[in-house]
Amino acid sequence: MAASATPVIDYGARLRAGVLIPSGNSVAEPELRAMQVAGTSLLVTRLALRGSSKPELMRMLDRLEAASELLADAQVGCIVFHCTAVSTFAPDLAHGIRQRIEAASGIRCFTTADAILHALAHLKAGKVALLTPYIDDVHRREIEFLQANGIRVVGGANLGIDSNAEMATLQPEAILDWASGHVGREADACLLSCTAIRSATAIAPLEARCGRPVLTSNQSMMWHLLRSSNIDDAVDGFGRLFSNRPDECAIIPPVPPTADPVDQSV
Repeated sequence: MAASATPVIDYGARLRAGVLIPSGNSVAEPELRAMQVAGTSLLVTRLALRGSSKPELMRMLDRLEAASELLADAQVGCIVFHCTAVSTFAPDLAHGIRQRIEAASGIRCFTTADAILHALAHLKAGKVALLTPYIDDVHRREIEFLQANGIRVVGGANLGIDSNAEMATLQPEAILDWASGHVGREADACLLSCTAIRSATAIAPLEARCGRPVLTSNQSMMWHLLRSSNIDDAVDGFGRLFSNRPDECAIIPPVPPTADPVDQSV
């Protein structure tokens, strides 16, 4: 009997990163894995968060240092605090989260909010349509965060969903159809925000429909993690953000609709 081939296991020889995500999030890890490149590894630790109330969001930070120390034990090269709603809670909160993680671990850190701002700057997108699944208060705070960082929010919508579990039930096709009706011509880009929605496969078709670059929280995080680690491998299928060619990041005319008018309900 012929010997079976030895399995190839990718342990992350180029980059081993630690990721802190909400405990109720079942979407971020599969999407991030789909965007990984060879030689990279993500080691994930959870922090308690299932809902969207202000007390719940702030409680996610209660064990920030302890979780960061655990990831440091694995000798990761970077730690990412990966929750959009918490990292955009206030203009200065992302900075405070970075300071706490770096002080506890001695390892460089960035947040989802940092990644989004870097991605928007890369695309030269000063005006965005913001689309979120969030309740009104969380959506409003993200608008205020973006505007405090020089980004004009020129439209968008939110769905009023409170929990990670309910967000995860939204199907990509429904997200695509809903989002397609809320990206105006004034926007330089569409920001489909939240780490807990299945938005990754909607990126390319939404770019085709609206003629604008589309950013998501998970895509922006992985792009910034790779590029800030000097890894510029191509990542296909997840939007123009991953392109290294400026002309592919420019606004292009949208594809004319070929189907019936979009149903904007989800």
